[in-house]
Amino acid sequence: MATTLGRVLIYGGKGALGSTCISKFKSKNWWVGCIDMKPNEQADANVIVKSENNWVEQEANVLQQITNILNGDKVDAVICVAGGWAGGNAAHKDFIKNSELMWKQSVWSSTIAGSIAAHHLKEGGFLSLTGAKAALVDTPGMIGYGMAKAAVHQLTKSLAVKESGLPKDSLVCAILPVTLDTPMNRKWMPKADTSTWTPLEFVADLFWKWSQGQDRPVTGSLVQLITKNNKSELIVA
Repeated sequence: MATTLGRVLIYGGKGALGSTCISKFKSKNWWVGCIDMKPNEQADANVIVKSENNWVEQEANVLQQITNILNGDKVDAVICVAGGWAGGNAAHKDFIKNSELMWKQSVWSSTIAGSIAAHHLKEGGFLSLTGAKAALVDTPGMIGYGMAKAAVHQLTKSLAVKESGLPKDSLVCAILPVTLDTPMNRKWMPKADTSTWTPLEFVADLFWKWSQGQDRPVTGSLVQLITKNNKSELIVA
């Protein structure tokens, strides 16, 4: 690999937030690896996740690809922004189907990101997962989503302690957005008050700061992204 200022792996790097993060780190002369079902052309390397694989197979396949790509090098950060949304209460016809989808999109990706960090993160590097502010309380209208995001919160806490298997002095935290200002959200919620939506650039800047050791939260933190009147702030849950 050519000399770069740092290395980051972004899980979910083809999505709206992931693509913004890749652009940010590329603009800072970092080597960026994308992990997703489709390649991101901006990335230096792409790890393709096979959706037909089960959880165990996905992890084995992703780790194998990363090991081959990194060739012994370690990364400074692993950022998981993979996920999705589906609604429904227990009476909804797709209750279990949606719950399974949420589990796959949020929990599978987050645990595999944890495994990647255990194998390939530098000492003192950081792992960021994506939870949700909504999942700090009950979510009857979107049970599967709330359950999966709450599991990510628990995973964050477990990975942040010494016995977790992660490298020494790792920072592990989760961002807990309310609503991100993505093209899809604008499409599906055209009449919403976007002044309370968190810009993708704000999140990418946050990851950049943490990669530089700036304003890092305490490891294990669940960091809520609260936006009001187009101003975003961080509140640790």
